[in-house]
Amino acid sequence: MAKSLYFSPTSLDSGLTSVCLGMLRALERVGVSVGFYKPFSQSVHRAESRHNNGEDSSVAFVRASSHMNPPDPIPLKEAQQLLNQGKSDYLLERVVGEYRKVANEVDVVIIEGLVPDQSEAYIARLNVEVARNLSSEVILVSTPKSLDATQIDEELDFSSRLFAGPADPDVIGVILNKVGEPYNAGSELAGPTPQKPAETIDYRSDCQVFSKGRFRLIAEIPWQPGLLAPRVSDIARELGLSVLNEGHMHSRRVQRVSVCARSIRNMTETLRPGTLMVTPGDREDIVVTMAVAALNGVPLAGLMLTGGLMPDQRVINLCHRALDTGLPVLASETNTYETAHMLANLSTAIPIDDPERIEKAMEAVATRIDTDWLQQHLKVERLSRLSPPAFRYQLSERARAANKRIVLPEGSEPRTVQAAIISHNRKLARCALIGSAAEISRIADSQDLELPEDIEIIDPAEVREHYIAPMVELRKNKGLTPDMAEAMLEDNVVLGTMMVALDEADGLVSGAIHTTANTVRPALQLIKTHDHAKVVSSVFFMLLPQQVVVYGDCAINPDPNAEELADIAIQSAESAEAFGIEPVVAMISYSTGESGSGQDVDKVREATRIARERRPDLLIDGPLQYDAAAIESVARSKAPDSKVAGKATVFVFPDLNTGNTTYKAVQRSANVVSIGPMLQGLRKPVNDLSRGALVEDIVFTIALTAVQAKQVENAGISA
Repeated sequence: MAKSLYFSPTSLDSGLTSVCLGMLRALERVGVSVGFYKPFSQSVHRAESRHNNGEDSSVAFVRASSHMNPPDPIPLKEAQQLLNQGKSDYLLERVVGEYRKVANEVDVVIIEGLVPDQSEAYIARLNVEVARNLSSEVILVSTPKSLDATQIDEELDFSSRLFAGPADPDVIGVILNKVGEPYNAGSELAGPTPQKPAETIDYRSDCQVFSKGRFRLIAEIPWQPGLLAPRVSDIARELGLSVLNEGHMHSRRVQRVSVCARSIRNMTETLRPGTLMVTPGDREDIVVTMAVAALNGVPLAGLMLTGGLMPDQRVINLCHRALDTGLPVLASETNTYETAHMLANLSTAIPIDDPERIEKAMEAVATRIDTDWLQQHLKVERLSRLSPPAFRYQLSERARAANKRIVLPEGSEPRTVQAAIISHNRKLARCALIGSAAEISRIADSQDLELPEDIEIIDPAEVREHYIAPMVELRKNKGLTPDMAEAMLEDNVVLGTMMVALDEADGLVSGAIHTTANTVRPALQLIKTHDHAKVVSSVFFMLLPQQVVVYGDCAINPDPNAEELADIAIQSAESAEAFGIEPVVAMISYSTGESGSGQDVDKVREATRIARERRPDLLIDGPLQYDAAAIESVARSKAPDSKVAGKATVFVFPDLNTGNTTYKAVQRSANVVSIGPMLQGLRKPVNDLSRGALVEDIVFTIALTAVQAKQVENAGISA
């Protein structure tokens, strides 16, 4: 029978949803089979209904970010009506029935309780009744705010006593959320206001409920103002504002609001990335200044014109080019003071159509949960399946342990700069950016990013000549001359590849603004394949809802022969194993077993034979149709004697047409995250990016490359 954890908040703004989803992520990433259940939907803020169209945000987030499909919660008003009619038993029967649908499939269920409301006294008791009927253990979620240690003890003692009846559930622990939140932090978007710093408290020792062992302090989650940053489109939707220019309103986030009626020279310091400028619509000098800042590359959050006023059309025409940079422009009918007041009272709830923000909130919680204690307390064993959160966590941990130097030739590309900073701060790799230090610093500043002092920047003009002679030596059999080498080294990808070839860097990541050929060709010429590889191939890590699987080759070889296909299978199996995925290799075809014939099927059959002969220790079978390889029920009828069918974790496609089409179909149709392509078979790792890669894609690719470099080192393969 599944065990359940009931999360009960002690105050209105405890961040309950983020904590529950973060706990879900934390348990998933350590391999625990976990589910989610929210008995009742409760709209705390009016803005939530406007943002979410009446849909419950917690359930929507879980459905969007995982394989789970939790039941729809019961509307709180309906629950209240049943309680008023004396039908509490019926209500709780429904809750238990819905809960068991979740509990039958998992080992642990995360249950999100109700937020306390002074006007609804029954809510506290309903939390207790549900937790008791579901045999749950309770975790309190509290925000310390400006409370001292004694006050925190009193609040937690009071909240826990609600569950202190003889048949009521035990409170086993506490999660302190928004630790360090400054006084009056809710008005952060309204502009700078004097704030009283929160008192520094060592909660574990200063609070008696923790120091004397009454409750376990499961997590201390720091207050992160960046998690409060709404998109410009969220503000427009919540306040019902007119949109004069959409621009990048769905991606630009409001970090701060500046209510501006000053002269130009006194407002320049406020023109920073993430600033929403609020000004009367007739202040044309401020409008023009905003346009100049946008044209200079400053990604301002947006411009809001108040008072129902508009600039003169001639001024609008003058600023037209600035609008093309993506600058959002909104209009408010209220005056500047009223508009600022509305901005100060925006809901902090995350809209369900903002997966980036909820992902960051989940991660902020998940990384600080004491999962070791929880697993021991719940006596839940780690499962062998590798879920997407577990894969991402494990990838980061392995990259940190590898501590490799990864060169980034596109050092002046904005996404690459941001990814390098993130990777550096997370210690995923020692990133070396190739480019002008001044230009990289300018790009970081324009994105409001702090460039670490110890991040490595390589000016290509200063080092290029050092690689001419080594490159001539590497390509002497191809007739390369010093002049030709110098010209080729003008390409930073070639320069970075030479650094890897000479063991000055452990790997390379490129492709954000270069084609695959631009990235791969220098690697084939200068790094070359290792002795055991017949070809260079690629794999994608497909983050399916319940597990991570490997697809190869989906990016490099158009039509490999049987020997090359066998090599791709072995390489892909080794890559899977290197990243914690147990390799069970399916050689994919349009036919299963001996049921079909033809040149294409025969190639897969022969490749399977060669791969088994070369690596008898691997589980490899083929030809198998995709459904027979992936689905146990199909495998039982199509390939009942196969040890691979229905259990495959590595799918090897017969040609590029099949592989690329399949990976894109799965990625797009099933909304699956794919990481890759990761190149295999080179002496040192070089990896290509999609030109549409997101910053997080680049970060993961850097981490992959670092882990690959460690794998190459362990295997004793050298350039």
